[in-house]
Amino acid sequence: MSAKSLLKLFVVTMSASSLLFAGCSQQKTSELNTNPATTNPNTVEVQQSTPESFPKPGDPDYLDGAYYETTPQVIVDKMLKIAKVGKDDILYDLGSGDGRIPITAAKKFGTRGIGIDINPKLVKTANENAKKSGVSDKVKFLQEDIFKTDFRDATVVTLYLDDGVNIKLRPKLFEQLKPGTRVVSFQHHMGDWVDYEHIEEADCKPEDNCSLEDRHSVIYMWKIPENVPENLRSTLKNRFPAS
Repeated sequence: MSAKSLLKLFVVTMSASSLLFAGCSQQKTSELNTNPATTNPNTVEVQQSTPESFPKPGDPDYLDGAYYETTPQVIVDKMLKIAKVGKDDILYDLGSGDGRIPITAAKKFGTRGIGIDINPKLVKTANENAKKSGVSDKVKFLQEDIFKTDFRDATVVTLYLDDGVNIKLRPKLFEQLKPGTRVVSFQHHMGDWVDYEHIEEADCKPEDNCSLEDRHSVIYMWKIPENVPENLRSTLKNRFPAS
């Protein structure tokens, strides 16, 4: 093959590769633009990373598909500050783990709290931690499924779950919680519920015992609206019965 033919082949090959790369880049951009958490102008764009390893069936922190990851204490403090919790609040922590969010709220602000977790070992640990912290008269932890529990008396709800669980839980939040109730989530959004009351970047240092994916993330806060937007009403049979 002549040098001229080889040159032509090289040019064609490079052009095809460039088109393929451009197509892939465009697809990634399109996927980003359809994420409801990144299309709202009030949203802070943060790349969510996947933990290097999750507990697996048989591990002590795995139960019924739920895994436990500690909320860094520095983030707990920020969540409670954003929610402006006080002594007249009733805080429900859904997926309460070792109980640090309700316990911290009780110690610092006199807030009454209830933690819900499906793992009996974690519930036992949380109740022991409350006793050690001297706040067992203000907080308690129950072994329940967060999708079956009744939290309608909450004035503040805290979450560190994941996007999918948050979205699945959203109809229950709208149905049970009174308008004005604060919902605070670390790291994970609520899909197309983007009417944030507050949204804040959250930095966490390695010495604060943060996992890699929590070094830079977001704390979201919503307030339950008086009138739930039309696009979020589809499954709300109790609050908005079919006419």
